[in-house]
Amino acid sequence: MLTLRSVSPAALALALLAAGPVRAQEAADPHLALEGVETPSSLDWVKAENAKTLPVLTGDKRYQGLHDAALKVLAAKDRIAAPTFVGTSVFNFWQDAEHVRGVWRRTSLESYRSADPKWETVIDLDALAKAEGKNWIWKGADCRPKTHDRCLVNLSNGGKDAVEVREFDLTTKSFVKDGFFLPESKQTIDWLDADTLILTRDWGAGTTTDSGYGMVIKTLKRGQSLEQAVEVFRGEKADVSARPHVLRDAKGNRVVLIERATDFFHTKTFLLDDAGKATLLPIPERSSIRGMVDGDLILTVEEAWNYEKLPSLGRNFPAGALVSVSPKALLPKPASPTGDIVVSNDCDPCTIFAPGARQSIDQVAVTDNRVVAVIYDNVKGGIRSFSDHGEFGWRSQGLPGLDNAAVSIVATADSGDEVFYTVEGFITPTQLKLADATKAGAVTVKTLPARFDASKLVVEQKEAVSKDGTKIPYFLVSQKGAKLDGSAPTLLHAYGGFQISKLPVYDPLIGKLWLERGGSYAVANIRGGGEFGPAWHEAALKANRQRAYDDYFAVAENLISTKVSSPRHLGAYGRSNGGLLMGVALTQRPDLWNAVVVESPLLDMIRYTQLPAGASWIGEYGDPAIPAERAWIAAYSPYQNLKVGVKYPLAYITTSTKDDRVHPGHARKFSARLADLGQPYMYYENTDGGHANGADPAANAKRWALHYTYLSRQLMDH
Repeated sequence: MLTLRSVSPAALALALLAAGPVRAQEAADPHLALEGVETPSSLDWVKAENAKTLPVLTGDKRYQGLHDAALKVLAAKDRIAAPTFVGTSVFNFWQDAEHVRGVWRRTSLESYRSADPKWETVIDLDALAKAEGKNWIWKGADCRPKTHDRCLVNLSNGGKDAVEVREFDLTTKSFVKDGFFLPESKQTIDWLDADTLILTRDWGAGTTTDSGYGMVIKTLKRGQSLEQAVEVFRGEKADVSARPHVLRDAKGNRVVLIERATDFFHTKTFLLDDAGKATLLPIPERSSIRGMVDGDLILTVEEAWNYEKLPSLGRNFPAGALVSVSPKALLPKPASPTGDIVVSNDCDPCTIFAPGARQSIDQVAVTDNRVVAVIYDNVKGGIRSFSDHGEFGWRSQGLPGLDNAAVSIVATADSGDEVFYTVEGFITPTQLKLADATKAGAVTVKTLPARFDASKLVVEQKEAVSKDGTKIPYFLVSQKGAKLDGSAPTLLHAYGGFQISKLPVYDPLIGKLWLERGGSYAVANIRGGGEFGPAWHEAALKANRQRAYDDYFAVAENLISTKVSSPRHLGAYGRSNGGLLMGVALTQRPDLWNAVVVESPLLDMIRYTQLPAGASWIGEYGDPAIPAERAWIAAYSPYQNLKVGVKYPLAYITTSTKDDRVHPGHARKFSARLADLGQPYMYYENTDGGHANGADPAANAKRWALHYTYLSRQLMDH
């Protein structure tokens, strides 16, 4: 009989693994030290793992060609320069081979619409990083309203979510001397006026939540130190965050909102008045305020809302609806002298759009006079502009798009009704359109050149049936005339969480590095996503998480049963929450795959709340500190469910040292446990880039070349 003193921690863990996941999760974690992000022992482990993986993949004869093709796509000068409006100018952040970190630049709208815009560099991030000796990654800028002459520039050291914020003068193209400066933190900031900010951040001990985000909101006037900032709101430590939001409209209305997120999906919204009093608004906690038009708040409700319990007067709003409501309709009302309920004939609040069972609202933006929304019908996108007709409610008109396309709002004008949006399909290059939201038409301003040969490809939308009988749609991009003999190397992608939809987008990298080389690509619209609105998401929350995984397996089985592919040639790919999906795919159904790319993953779900920023996701997964919830989390947690005696396919597990959203310890420990079990795996950890993997084109080219070299070896060879 083994005693605790006669075995190593790793051997003890193996023995407990053999006994099952319940006992295993109770054991001391032999790989806990790998959660030390930059401890010498952890970095030595990473260095050793990278040294094993990189020579194999970069030494493959295909790697360099894949890398060069990826870099050509990522650094192409004929990419569409994504526009944003700042005042009357169009701004863009641009990276290429000459500007590895990137330049923030501007031009006029007229020039932008031309074939060869005349750009003026505003900030050269490469020069700034070199001068300051920092690994600066661009994280955007928030410009002062009305004058649009100064901006708060967000800089991340290495790609982390935490940013340093500096005030920048667009006229002199320089940082403002003695201007606003906020040291590195995860922070949310808005302009109250030209000389006052309202913000949340880490102010010191006792000012952040268990999730690592700010819970104390303060105002900061020009010239004040951080210590002089005035507190206006305080949330609770168990919250996810508290954050400010200032809304303005074309008529000069302004409201200051405070959003206290009690979990990832539930938010208590307060109206902050000029005296500093915060009044809780009686809107659903599962709702999102998207903007303001003509004094009305524009919001989507993710749960049914029965306003004042008067459904007979059209005040009953279904989950997923787009709604307008004036702040006055939400504030406490004076009592009627007779005690009767006084009902206005105005449509306030009012339904703007209520989606059907197979529809969802994906994006909402506002212009001076319109609400613009992207609406999906059976995962096919369209865009509509809505106008308020007072007591007659809201009316809409469609803007031009494409059939079977993905649609995305890119930018709306700071002043006016212009809106940039894109339309694209799996094999249809992206078109950037510019519309006046008050009119019916749009012009195509830019079209992305074809990045891969799509002439031999066909796109289909299919369905699989999940374990509980639910029909799960998926897209399949495959080779025309391909034999249905199970031989097609096929990559199956999904996400399945946080109400995020997977859409039919044009991806030059998948096209060039996979489809053009004979591969097939499938995208599964599994539950947990937002493809069919809040109900589709809620169906896989917490105790029902297994449904998302069953949906994914059903699509894989459908691809196999219809002989599109076979376990020998079928691969799986997901990142972040999709990386958790990959861990479950590997541990629950290793028989379905010959390749699994596990990127930036959550894998130790028993400890996820103890790693930044895991506590913020309790609303999605549940809380392992609660015994009843821990039981169903433990049933699927990949780290705890790796077992002795099971043959797992060779997985490629990858993360970033600088990822401060999903802790790299998840990927590290999972790989170490595979090693304990004597199972094959490949591990690579990038030392920069953060969770968004946005360091520079060269780093991303390496990332994707490694992915597709591994996939080629596993699915295309033999």
